[in-house]
Amino acid sequence: MCEDRLMQILSITIRIAVIHCVLLVAATIFADDTHAAGCSFDEQGDGRVAAVIDARSFRLDDGREVRLAGIEMADRAKASAALSALLVGRDVTLRGRDDAPDRYGRQPAYVFLAGAETPVQGDLLRQGLALVSSEIADKDCAALLMAAEAEARQAKSGTWAGSTVIKNAESPGDILAGIGRFTVVEGRVLSVRQAGATTYLNFGRNWTRDFAVTISRRIVPAFEAAGLAPKSLENRRIRVRGWVEERRGPRIELLRVGQIEVLGGN
Repeated sequence: MCEDRLMQILSITIRIAVIHCVLLVAATIFADDTHAAGCSFDEQGDGRVAAVIDARSFRLDDGREVRLAGIEMADRAKASAALSALLVGRDVTLRGRDDAPDRYGRQPAYVFLAGAETPVQGDLLRQGLALVSSEIADKDCAALLMAAEAEARQAKSGTWAGSTVIKNAESPGDILAGIGRFTVVEGRVLSVRQAGATTYLNFGRNWTRDFAVTISRRIVPAFEAAGLAPKSLENRRIRVRGWVEERRGPRIELLRVGQIEVLGGN
């Protein structure tokens, strides 16, 4: 009887231990998945930073030139100084979807200092020295960087200490002054119209003068899948980011869902 009782206790103890091991493994896998989120793409190389070239690029000691992916500079002078302080003489790991160089021969990458779980891009964003670009296709990476930008905006850090970072959609002249530049614009969508293969989000009533956002027909399904069908944005306040063009008034073309943030109700 005693032996049977001991065997039962031993069996229960073993089962409890097995359950604990399973839970521990599951927790480890979950943690790894969490760390793998964001901008932790495949490694595309590593090296030691020899010099900073400008506000968003640097040279490794083997001669390779790297461009920081996923951000646009808001304050080039301060960003260059901050980048030098962060990187020069430090070992870094480069991550990205591929290591194909840009047209200037630089390797675009998300840059991680040794032991860091978030990229250097996040540090510049939190300091208010950069803006999240419109080129990020990965939604988890975009969310990570947007959160860093929002932190700086709320704290009024760096360039966010001023009131001119975000342009008012009701001031088309101010937006046009930044033609050819990466710009963030906020305003209420007054109407949504389609002309041929292009959908227009109009922020004013004068279509030849006021600010508008354009979406190509081939991109619309991606917005619909994300719950951002163009027509649903009518009378909503939104924030958009991209490169300003002049086409009978200032325009920003939307190529990715991450270029739009819905700011509130009607």
